[in-house]
Amino acid sequence: MALNKAKVITITSVKGGVGKTTTAVNVSAILAKRGKKVMLIDADPQGNASSGLGLEKEVENSLYDVLINDVDLESTLQDTNIKTLKVCPSNMNLAGAEVELVSQMSREQRLKEKLDVIKDEFDFVIIDCPPSLGLITVNALTATDSIVIPIQCEYFALEGLSQLMKTLSIVRKKYNPRLALDGVVVTMFDGRLNLSLQVLEEIKKHLPGKIFRTPVPRNVRL
Repeated sequence: MALNKAKVITITSVKGGVGKTTTAVNVSAILAKRGKKVMLIDADPQGNASSGLGLEKEVENSLYDVLINDVDLESTLQDTNIKTLKVCPSNMNLAGAEVELVSQMSREQRLKEKLDVIKDEFDFVIIDCPPSLGLITVNALTATDSIVIPIQCEYFALEGLSQLMKTLSIVRKKYNPRLALDGVVVTMFDGRLNLSLQVLEEIKKHLPGKIFRTPVPRNVRL
């Protein structure tokens, strides 16, 4: 039987608290509920994507072991309540990986090398990044096909976006020429507020044609 051709999508933003993990968890769950085989890679040391799907953070093997201890991705995968959704979990050990990767050979491509072995057993691989542009994020960008950027409708929404776009350009040039921007997800949107509408217009000016049609509203239940 032919293997799937996986699509790898990285959810990334320099700012914290913009809905990266919520986006990653919900997109992964929806795709899996529609019968797609999905792997969610939790690349944030806080491990919120792991706990958000009901997993324990303290596991025998996590993403840290993949990047630092040469463990196969497959041996880290945890089952979830959705049959076709698997998770490579993360915990605070991953925070130390930034320093430990510095001395590693091909340090920017550690995740890509491991993911290439297994990714085509899935339809989609979703990577939830930390709010930084360190080596963990660069590993994700090197391994991915495309990125999705959540941007919150607030005053400092566009801060860090130019820095992220510069990093994308560098990664595209050096490590991953196929890297594409799928689009921007506008999060925590309140259409009653002038600020939300103004921020939306600013994003449209900076990234024309790259904003997903539906803004995600503020929602306590979510």
